[in-house]
Amino acid sequence: MDSSVHLDNVVMKFGDFTAIQQSDLKIESGEFFSFLGPSGCGKTTILNMISGFLDPTEGAVKIGGEDMRGVPANKRPTSMIFQNLALFPLMTVAENIEFGLEVRGVNKRDRKKASDRLLELVALPDSADKQVSALSGGQKQRIAIARALAVEPRVLLLDEPLSALDLKLRQHMRTELKEIQRKTGITFIYITHDQGEALTMSDRVAVMSAGQIQQVADPITLYREPVTDFVASFVGENNAFKGSIQDINGSEIVVDCGPLGKLVGKGVGALTKGQEATLFIRPEHISLIPVVEGNSFDVTIKEINFEGAYLTLNAETTYGHSLAVQIGSDQYSSNMTPGAHISLSYHNKDAVVISGGENV
Repeated sequence: MDSSVHLDNVVMKFGDFTAIQQSDLKIESGEFFSFLGPSGCGKTTILNMISGFLDPTEGAVKIGGEDMRGVPANKRPTSMIFQNLALFPLMTVAENIEFGLEVRGVNKRDRKKASDRLLELVALPDSADKQVSALSGGQKQRIAIARALAVEPRVLLLDEPLSALDLKLRQHMRTELKEIQRKTGITFIYITHDQGEALTMSDRVAVMSAGQIQQVADPITLYREPVTDFVASFVGENNAFKGSIQDINGSEIVVDCGPLGKLVGKGVGALTKGQEATLFIRPEHISLIPVVEGNSFDVTIKEINFEGAYLTLNAETTYGHSLAVQIGSDQYSSNMTPGAHISLSYHNKDAVVISGGENV
């Protein structure tokens, strides 16, 4: 059954405030799709339009090609998992899972079959009679998923459900969620401000800012080929060098960064000479070793952070420009101390040049 979701030129206004600017987006059937952005960017508003808690001011939400205008939340083929999970504390695990089915008039035998099947799916087969209070945070998360799936939705909506978990458990649940989505084959729409969650789990990600979708792409493309300065600075760590475009040689763009000199990167979008632009370089793309077809500059080490497999060097150029450098911990040497002067370089192909830079 078609479980695609189409935001057909939707706009959402609250009085004079436009929470969601005109957006046209198709989420494919069976896709794990995430909306990523800072708090207040409109992610939850989009989820509420899909679920039926809000009707768009303009445009339409379509699920499986069917216009959802006028269809209330309880009649839509969707189910939602909230940030606080909203499990019923006085019910057993099985009763929580079966609640939606009971409301729909499903008989007790079929409800039990469904809860048993879902407990197997979420790897908690012996938990039917447990009280919710006896569960760990990760187990509660799985039960919330099982309850949402019990009503057999075509689309599962997840509103930052991992935010209350500790780091190790969050990382584990990312794998669990992706596996559950793969097994069920239904459409997952996930919202988060955590880029690690979005990049790890999603088939595609929409990055949002101030009610506008900035870019939609698969995680690798999003990380390697951002199309706006906001996406470049929000998704992953990035070093930003502002300047103006001095020359264009095919895909290579020469940016005059003032006293720092001329830096070269590959261009994104339509660029012209004299235009204000920002050159972005990921910390892991900066090398301690001179590179061919690259740029170099001298810096002073300000701080060294050891993070196990890699080191992060916080450094500063002669002209006061701060930047981060990430290298393998095996590259550490005794002369890497705060105050030490080192030379850094990068391949031209590893830097991107994007017009503007107001979000940097």
